[in-house]
Amino acid sequence: MASTSTAVPVRTKRKLENGKKKPKTPKDEFGEKLDIKPVIKPADEYDYDSSDEEDLRNTIGNIPIQWYDDEDHIGYDKHGEKIAKPAKKGEIETFLEKMEDPDYWRKVFDKQTGTDVKLTDEQIEKIHNIASGKYPTIGYNPYEPFLDIYSSQKEIHPIDNRPEPKARFIPSKDEMRMVSRMVHAIKMGWAKGPKTKKEEPKAYDLWASEDALDNVTKSQLSRMRVHMPAPKVALPTHAESYNPPEEYLFDDEERKKWEEAEKEDRVLNFMPSKYDALRKVPQYDKFITERFERCLDLYLAPRQRKMRIHADPTDLLPDLPNPNDLRPFPTTLAFYMRGHTGQVRAISVEPVHGELLASGGEDGTVRIWMMATGRCIKTFQMDGEVSSVAFSPVADRTLLAVAYEGKYVAILNTGCGDRLHVQQTEALLAETPTESQEDGAIVTWRKSKDKLVLKMPNEVRQVTWHAKGDYFASVAIDDIAKSVYVHQMSKAKSQCPFQKRKGHVQAVTFHPTQARLFVATKIHVREYDLARCVLVKKLITGCKHISSMATDANGENLFLGGLDRRFCWMDLQMGNKPWKKLKHHTAAVRSVAYHKKYPLLATVSDDGTAMVYYARIYSDFSKDNELYPVKRLRAHERTSNDLCMLHTTWHPTQPWLITAGADGTIALFTY
Repeated sequence: MASTSTAVPVRTKRKLENGKKKPKTPKDEFGEKLDIKPVIKPADEYDYDSSDEEDLRNTIGNIPIQWYDDEDHIGYDKHGEKIAKPAKKGEIETFLEKMEDPDYWRKVFDKQTGTDVKLTDEQIEKIHNIASGKYPTIGYNPYEPFLDIYSSQKEIHPIDNRPEPKARFIPSKDEMRMVSRMVHAIKMGWAKGPKTKKEEPKAYDLWASEDALDNVTKSQLSRMRVHMPAPKVALPTHAESYNPPEEYLFDDEERKKWEEAEKEDRVLNFMPSKYDALRKVPQYDKFITERFERCLDLYLAPRQRKMRIHADPTDLLPDLPNPNDLRPFPTTLAFYMRGHTGQVRAISVEPVHGELLASGGEDGTVRIWMMATGRCIKTFQMDGEVSSVAFSPVADRTLLAVAYEGKYVAILNTGCGDRLHVQQTEALLAETPTESQEDGAIVTWRKSKDKLVLKMPNEVRQVTWHAKGDYFASVAIDDIAKSVYVHQMSKAKSQCPFQKRKGHVQAVTFHPTQARLFVATKIHVREYDLARCVLVKKLITGCKHISSMATDANGENLFLGGLDRRFCWMDLQMGNKPWKKLKHHTAAVRSVAYHKKYPLLATVSDDGTAMVYYARIYSDFSKDNELYPVKRLRAHERTSNDLCMLHTTWHPTQPWLITAGADGTIALFTY
C-alpha cells in the first residue's frame, strides 16, 4: 500500500510593515490590559532663568529702561554682550516703512530691545477683546448653558426614593413628658385658663348734648374732634304764634312791600296772621315744602370739620423795605415840554452830561430841548413822521440818528453844545466816504447839507447806536427776513447780518461792552456774537408780544416790556428764562428804561402810568437781585386811539425820568 503524506502548515513569524515587532501590551493576572501612564521626568530648575521671563534677549531684568538713556547700549544678552541701541528712524523713514510694509499696523515698539515686535493673530485678537470689554481668553464663552438641578417645576418622581426614617413615626419622649405634666396640672386644678375681662354695662345719657365728653372712648373722641353737628332749626318767635301781638302784624304798606320783595330778600317767609282760637287755624300750606327743605339741609350738611390755617393777612404780604430808604427816585412832575403837534414817539438824552434832549414826533419834526429850562432851542423839519431818535454815545460828537417815514435814516449834526465838538462833527460828516459805495447797493448813502441820509429798502421802526459810536443798527417795520441792518459810519457801508427769518423782529440793542447784538422777536430774544457770526443764546421770555428792550450797564441783565402788559427781567447768567415777571400795568407796556448810575428802572404804559422800580443788581452770586416798586407816576392823557405814554428814558447823571406822550407833551419827573 502506498503511503500518503499530508502537508503540515509551517508557522512563520509575523512581521510589521516596517520590519519591527509590535510591543507587547502588559496584562494583569486575569488577562486584562493595564493602564500604565508614562513617567514624566521633573524639569531641571536651572533650565529656566527668571531674569529672561520678560524678554529672552535682554537680560537686565525688571530694572527701569531709563537708566540706559545716557549709555550707548540698552542691556546685555544671555552671553553678557552689550546690546547696542538701534538707530533712530526719521519721519521720512517711518512714513516709507508705514506705506511699504503691509504688516506695519501689527508692530509695536519694545522698550527692552529697542526694536519693533510683530504681534501674532492671537495677540491681536486678545487686544481687541480687551478693548471691547470682553474676556481676553480667545474662544471663552461666559454665557455657557447652565444646567439647573433644582427647579420650581414639581416632578412626579423625587430625586431620591429612600424610605422615611423610623424616628418620624415614634412619638417624642420629651413631648410626652410635657403633655403628662399639663394633664396632671389640669386634674389637680393648678392650671387655670386665661382670665376674661368683665364688661361693665354702659348707661347712655339720652339728654346729654352732642359735644359732651363724659364716658367717651378714644376712638369716639377722635371722631368727635372733626365732627360737625347737624344744623338745628331756629326756635319759633312771636310772629309764628296764632295770636301774635299787634306790633308783629303787617299793615298795608308792609304787606305790599313784603309781596313785592323777592323770596330771598324777605326777612320772614310767611305773613303773620291772628286767630281767635287755635281750632280756627287752617292747615299750613307750606308744611311739606319746609319739611323737604329741612331734609335737604340734613342730607347736604357737612359732617366733618376741615382744619383751616388761621393766619393774619398782613403776614402773607412780602416784607418790603421802606420807600424812604430807597431814595432817590422821581416823585414829582417838574414841568411839561410842549411844542409837538401830535404824538411824541421817541426821545433821547445827551449821554454824558444830559444837558440836551432830542424828541421826534408825528408832526415830522425833531426838536432839541434844554433840560434845565425845558425850552426848545432848535427844530429840524424832516420829510416824514419821525419814528425813532438816538444820540451818539460818544461825548465829543453832536450826532443824532433819526428814523422817519419814507424809508429814510438821517445822521444829523445838532449844532448844539461845545463849538469844538460841533466843528469836529462837521468834519466827520464831511469825511464820510459816501462816494465809495458799490453800485446796486441795497442801502444807499448820500450827503445832504449838514447830515447823512440813508435810503433803506423798508420803513424803519427803530435806530440804536453801538457803545463806540461808529456802528448803529436799524429795524424795519415789516415782517421780513432782512429787517435788521448794521451800518458803519466811518466806511459808509451797510450789511444785513441775517438772511433767514427767525420771527417778526420788534427791537434790537447792542451789548454795552462786547461785540454782541440782542434781537427781540415777538416771543424770543436771541443773542448773537457779531465777531464770530454765531448764535450765543436763545432766551424764552414768556411774553406774547415784546414791544421794547433795555440792558444794564454791564450787559448781564435784560429788561423787556410787552404788549400783553407784562414786564420781564432776564438774568443772562442764571439761564434762558425770566428771573422776574411782573404785571403792574392794565394796558400795553410801550417802553422800558434802566438808569446807568442809579438802581432805578422804569416802565411806561398806555394806561397813563409810569412805574418806577428800585432794581439793585449784585455782582456777588451769593446775593439775589432786588426789585421793589416804589412809585407810580401820572402825567399824560389817553387819546382817542387808546394810546398814552409811548417812550421813556433816564437822565444820565440825575434820578430824573422823562416820558413822551401821545398827547404831544414831554414830561420831566424829579425827586
